[in-house]
Order: sequence, then C-alpha cells, then structure tokens
Amino acid sequence: MARNPAIAVTEVEEVVVGTPSPRPSAAGQATDWGAIIGGALGAIAISIILFTAGSGFGLSTVEPWSFANRAPETFAIGAAIWLVVMQWLSAGFGGYLAGRLRAKWIGPRTDEVLFRDTAHGLLAWALATVFVAALFTLGTLSTSAAVVATEGTPADAVAAAASLTEEARKAAANFSIVTAISLLVGAFIGAVAGGLGGYHRDAA
Repeated sequence: MARNPAIAVTEVEEVVVGTPSPRPSAAGQATDWGAIIGGALGAIAISIILFTAGSGFGLSTVEPWSFANRAPETFAIGAAIWLVVMQWLSAGFGGYLAGRLRAKWIGPRTDEVLFRDTAHGLLAWALATVFVAALFTLGTLSTSAAVVATEGTPADAVAAAASLTEEARKAAANFSIVTAISLLVGAFIGAVAGGLGGYHRDAA
C-alpha cells in the first residue's frame, strides 16, 4: 500500500508547568533540631555574657548559675530592667540563629516556610529558658538549704529573719511579675527573630 506523503506522525511530549510545592531539602525533616539546639546554646551564651557584665556593673542581683545569690530583697528597678534587656537580647539572638541555620526548603517562600522559621525561633527560646530556669532552681534550693541551717538562733535573730522573709516575699512577687511579662515578650521576639533569620537565609 502506498504511503500518503501529506500525512506525518509527530510525537508530542506532554509538559506540565506548575509551582513545585515546598518540601524539606536533603534532611527530609520539617523540624531541624540541630538549628534549635544551636539557637538555644547561642541564647544561653548571650545570657551568661550579659549576666556577667551586669554583675560587674552591679545591675544583676540574681544569677541562676550561682549558688551564692543575694537575698531577694535586694531586687531593684535597675536589676529588673537589666534582666528584661538580657532576656530580650538573648531571645532575639537565639531565635535568629535557629531560623538562619534551619535547612532551606526547595521552592518559593510561602506562609508555611515562615511558620516553620518562627516556630524554630520559638523552640530555641523555649529550650534556652528551660535550661536557665533549671539552673535558677538549683541556686534557689541551695539558698533555701542555707536558710534552714540557721534555725535554732536567738529570738532577736528569728524576728529579724521573719522581717527579712516578708521583704523577700514582696520582692519575689515583683520579680515574678516582671519575669513573666519579660518571658512572654521574649517568646515573641524569639519567634520574630526566627522568621527574620529564615528570610535572610532564603535571600542569601
């Protein structure tokens, strides 16, 4: 049978054009614990540096890694401001570090990527806060043991101790309020810093 020269068969490859969905890169994980731990360690290091500097300038009255803290009644406005500044700076540094070190996702930057970056900053702040709080608790227990060892003193000393205890209770209440507010703001700063670190990571 003769072929018709006007008819030709052409193979056409189907090409699908679309936006690839973001997915984790080589690590294959949405949560990068290495970046979180690194950010937390950075935040702890900044906290230690600022606490040491504050102690040198007489601003820090409470040192969570020290087992010889001053009495809580020495808590002052200057110390409160210094603690707030320390927490915010360390939270920002740790959060930014966690977001910047997190594995880069393939594809365009989406709201999910932003959420993951802010979550990593928040988790870095949380891990650093738990670690510092544990050291602070150890220091408090050590101080309490020293107070218990003074039992059996004369009546005048007991009365003076009761007065100091009341002052310490009021100072501790003020300290707790300031710390709670500062921690909430620090969590927000850590999350925002994580998002900023992720933005700079993707822009690089």
